[in-house]
Amino acid sequence: MQKTSARLLSLLSLLQARRDWPGALLAERLDISPRTVRRDVDRLRELGYPVVATKGPDGGYRLDAGTELPPLLFDDEQAVALAVALQTATTTGAGIEEAAARALNTVRQVMPARLRHRIDTLQVTAVERPAIRPDPQVDSGVLMALSAAVHAREVLRFDYTPASPPVATDIDRAEPPPRRVQPHHLVTWGGRWYLVAWDLDREDWRTFRADRITPRTPTGPRFTPRELPGGEVAAFVAGRFRGSEGSGDWPCRGEVILDLPAAAVFRYTRDGVVEELGPDRCRLVLGSWSWPGLAATIGSFDADMEVVGPPELKHAFAHLARRYAHAATDGPTKLTTPPSSH
Repeated sequence: MQKTSARLLSLLSLLQARRDWPGALLAERLDISPRTVRRDVDRLRELGYPVVATKGPDGGYRLDAGTELPPLLFDDEQAVALAVALQTATTTGAGIEEAAARALNTVRQVMPARLRHRIDTLQVTAVERPAIRPDPQVDSGVLMALSAAVHAREVLRFDYTPASPPVATDIDRAEPPPRRVQPHHLVTWGGRWYLVAWDLDREDWRTFRADRITPRTPTGPRFTPRELPGGEVAAFVAGRFRGSEGSGDWPCRGEVILDLPAAAVFRYTRDGVVEELGPDRCRLVLGSWSWPGLAATIGSFDADMEVVGPPELKHAFAHLARRYAHAATDGPTKLTTPPSSH
């Protein structure tokens, strides 16, 4: 039988692994009697762990939430995962860099020497994507307020700062009324936080930048959630940022055959489909927010090609060819712009 201290750690590890444990199963896993399980549970309670007894035919135990955070027990894999997550917290945009650094230092101090060495050799440098202006940080209190409203299904009121505030006139100098929405999801996209919500005044779905939201209190009445278009929040958000409603796909999608190896094309294609047709030939199906944008992206591969379709993609190539030809000879010339989407 294990010593009492080792047995308590094993019991704590089991209680953290799942929500409910029958007493008989705990006794079997620890190779002790049910009476010893009860004594060890009492010892954990004396140490501040809120272990509650559960009712049922066999009875059992559960590690419940308490008023204070007691010491936690992590296995090696969990500790490494936690260290990686804390080191990359600077890219979340949630304004928790300092708190993450302090948490990582706290976790490291209580690690055994063998695990501390593994963490020290795992130095992760979080490199954010280059930007003309750095992404604004979101106050963690705002994120918590938005998340709480989503979870409680309560109408949210907030002031919203537009990206480019309009020039005020004598007519519109009054402070705009707060937005009233039914919050549904808090998501991240491209290093920024967004609130997906049903706008009650505009009667439509909207995505709001969290860093521009100033919540008002108290929240409004509870509501019954509406069904998100398409059913999946990931597809909905992707569709909004790609300029297509509902489907989540790009509004413009075309197919070409490139005189390049499939491996060379695939390396620079994020969400396209690349099919090998030979050692130096492949098929590429790619999407974009506009036909000229799609044609320009395909042209960046700098290879001979055959446009399979649709006709809008061929027209976009012809339009860019005329524009580039004028730029190479006579300079800027006004050309008729083709439709930006299908």
